[in-house]
Amino acid sequence: MTLSEFDLIDRYFRRSGAVRSDVCVGVGDDAALLECPPGMTLVAAVDTLVDGVHFPRGCRPDSVGHRALAVNLSDLAAMGAQPAWALLALTLPAAQAEWLDGFAAAFSALALQHGVTLVGGDTTQGPLAVAVTLLGWVPAGCALRRSGAAPGDALFVSGTPGDAAAGLALEQGRLTAEGDCDSLRERFLFPAPRVALGARLRGYASACIDVSDGLLADALKLARASGCGVELEAARLPLSAPLRALGSERARSFALTGGDDYELCFTVPVQRLERLEADLPSAHWGYTRIGTIRVETGAHVRDESGVKTVAAPGYDHFAGP
Repeated sequence: MTLSEFDLIDRYFRRSGAVRSDVCVGVGDDAALLECPPGMTLVAAVDTLVDGVHFPRGCRPDSVGHRALAVNLSDLAAMGAQPAWALLALTLPAAQAEWLDGFAAAFSALALQHGVTLVGGDTTQGPLAVAVTLLGWVPAGCALRRSGAAPGDALFVSGTPGDAAAGLALEQGRLTAEGDCDSLRERFLFPAPRVALGARLRGYASACIDVSDGLLADALKLARASGCGVELEAARLPLSAPLRALGSERARSFALTGGDDYELCFTVPVQRLERLEADLPSAHWGYTRIGTIRVETGAHVRDESGVKTVAAPGYDHFAGP
């Protein structure tokens, strides 16, 4: 069934996500009116997902809806922020109810999980693309940033990096594997942004970034923003059992260079490490120490053969072949 633009908005997006008292005017007017709590700094992030670029063509609509919001939630998590309101710009080849059912249900479910209300946006016809602007807040002066690390700070990552990249390779047929492939696919299709961890890291982490372009590339971005370099210890990488089943060399490659994890990579000064573990036990919060910030610039990986300097440019939409 094909819907009109206004039927589409009314049916799927007028009441999406959480009900919030700080939304004065939401979907249905020229713009939203929102109240930011006193003493808070507004945080804003926007991401666009394009069919065939950020997800495979023909990808499940519920995955597209989930990921469209998850990537923005991950950005706010990296700032230690509390998400609150979302704007959705949706470009569709056709307004097909069957596709929108899955997309809208997954988007709304993740929004509800994190207390987010959809307060506006736009719909238009064209090649499939989804742009989400997410707004939230953080106590004034308390936001996490990429630029606060110092030499000697310990480097951590949440979760098990590399799973999502392997899952995407499976979805695209670039990888064949035996065993638990479904969990790897789920890590790509339905990433779990670490919003709660990001908020709890305020006061402990000196710097933070979300892992979207690959662990090594994003750790280097953090280090560069802080005027430092980074050293990762390959033996410390937290590899999931399904990823290890691909073989140690392949698993390590996915963990270091694969994107789409939407985990948090963060640094903590050594004098805060004991308090971090006491207040936020790693066994509960699911993070692992994987390296150190160092004076020497660049990205360095320590493995069985020693320390190697490696290039870690990360994904670039406009890079040549």
